[in-house]
Amino acid sequence: MNYYFPSDPPYFLFAISLLAGLACGRSFEVTLRNLVGVWSRSKSSRTMLELQSASIKVPYLGMTVSIAIFMSTGLEVFGLPTLFGYIIAIPLTVGIAVLVWRQLGQMLVELERGGSAALDLDSFEG
Repeated sequence: MNYYFPSDPPYFLFAISLLAGLACGRSFEVTLRNLVGVWSRSKSSRTMLELQSASIKVPYLGMTVSIAIFMSTGLEVFGLPTLFGYIIAIPLTVGIAVLVWRQLGQMLVELERGGSAALDLDSFEG
């Protein structure tokens, strides 16, 4: 029985992708907070259209790519082949990223329709 043991696990790529994901996540958070802050002051639907711009999509895409690399290199560190790591990590990460993006869009539409009261989960308690 043959086992696959990487001679040099990609620890450096693992760490760099983690740091890149954190940096892109922080950039995404700041940009989203700024857009929602501007919207809450002006109540303009023009601000919500800026969510389709590159200023928010680029950090989100960077975060998605970094997470995919982080996940695949993490699998490599545990002894799985490189190709198998990417075959698992890319569809999983892209699928989750698409679902999160759709959910974020739906929440922002609800926020635009009904203000912050539309997102108040405590009001559903009976």
